[in-house]
Amino acid sequence: AQAILAQDWYWEAAFARSRATGKMADEGQARKRTFRKFSYRGVDLDKLVDMSNQDLMELFRARQRRKFSRGIKRAPITLLKKLRKAKRETAYGEKPEAVKTHLRNMVIVPEMIGSVVGVYSGKQFINVEVKPDMIGHYLAEFSITYKPIRHGRGGSGGAGAKFIPLK
Repeated sequence: AQAILAQDWYWEAAFARSRATGKMADEGQARKRTFRKFSYRGVDLDKLVDMSNQDLMELFRARQRRKFSRGIKRAPITLLKKLRKAKRETAYGEKPEAVKTHLRNMVIVPEMIGSVVGVYSGKQFINVEVKPDMIGHYLAEFSITYKPIRHGRGGSGGAGAKFIPLK
């Protein structure tokens, strides 16, 4: 009973406010929506793209720092070149063509943002659109290598399947 009284009180107060302002409480003012500006470890995205590999390396976590400090090999550099080319060849406002790769252990750098990478899962290439939140992670984290099992579902296989009619 108290919950109903509290709800009545809330709506009466909202109705009184709307009558006083001349607007309904649910409408609200037409506020300009502001987007959250992305930053990686306190550095804005536009500054991240302009950073050198050495400066960027200092922002990464220990495992990624170690990988960068041991030198960038030829394969990741060629992938970055292909991604740049794919970005260059697309029209404004469109997604670039996917660039296929087996480099699951490549660290995502700010230069790759906006690109589409086909990451090999061991069976097929899974398209991954690189977003700012992915900086510092590996490509493999976004390309699952197994099919998640679904326990307790009916269907084919097993002794429990004979009790469930197949439609």
